Amino acid sequence: MKVAIYSRVFEAEQKEDIQRLLHELDVNNIRIYIYHDFYQQIKESVSFIHPPALFSSSADLDDTFECMISLGGDGTLLDTVTLIRNKKMPLLGINFGRLGFLASIGREAVETAVASLKDHTYVEDERTLIHLDSNTPLFGETPYALNEFAIHKLDTSSMIKIHAYLNGEFLNSYWADGLIVATPTGSTGYSLSCNGPIVFPDSGSFVITPVAPHNLNVRPIIVPDNNVISFEIEGRADSFLCTLDSRKEIVQKNIQLAVKKEAFAVSLIRLNENNFLQTLRNKLSWGLDRRN
Repeated sequence: MKVAIYSRVFEAEQKEDIQRLLHELDVNNIRIYIYHDFYQQIKESVSFIHPPALFSSSADLDDTFECMISLGGDGTLLDTVTLIRNKKMPLLGINFGRLGFLASIGREAVETAVASLKDHTYVEDERTLIHLDSNTPLFGETPYALNEFAIHKLDTSSMIKIHAYLNGEFLNSYWADGLIVATPTGSTGYSLSCNGPIVFPDSGSFVITPVAPHNLNVRPIIVPDNNVISFEIEGRADSFLCTLDSRKEIVQKNIQLAVKKEAFAVSLIRLNENNFLQTLRNKLSWGLDRRN
């Protein structure tokens, strides 16, 4: 049995938790492959029972891996999705960050998580991805996202006008700072901060949410994810920002853009005692009365 471990940045306060994870994997005879750049950061700070193997890119991974472990917050987990791509490799997120909607397993549960991996007692939640098509190649080999696709004006430019279409049929013209198309997973991210609704991960939908719309009667809308959503952009500036999760590119306003459901999905590992409703209650402090 072998697993891959990815993280972006090593911080001294994480040393004990990382050491504990590596020890638990080693004593359970789980072969460890560590992302090369992350290994260079931790090699002088942690010890290994057996020397780990390293990987540097998605090409080094195959379907023989039991899972990918992401160490960090939700941003780190989103980066990890670009390494997994269409491989049949579930993703386990251990939260070293703050909120942790996606990386929902706390660092205190490391031993439990490793035991679940060894005994195959975890649950895999399949999450849909959103795919971007354009007449100019964007985002290299990973034109997809787990959370959202977004169109946004540049920092100091005027608001933009975004014409949106569903399967070629006109939906609406959004006068706004931008527009978000979120997956169900992404409904608790950027879309939520712009007053978008929360939808269940298996709802089979996209959430279209305007960013700071000029017209107050323009509201988020939920559409089935079998739609192709295309866009035309107008504005005083010649370019605007196009993002997939935390990745961004500046593009010209005459570009042709469309998004749809990606042909493959990603599976997130959760422990049996956790579910989406519990995550919502814990992360959003539902039912918590701060007066007491």
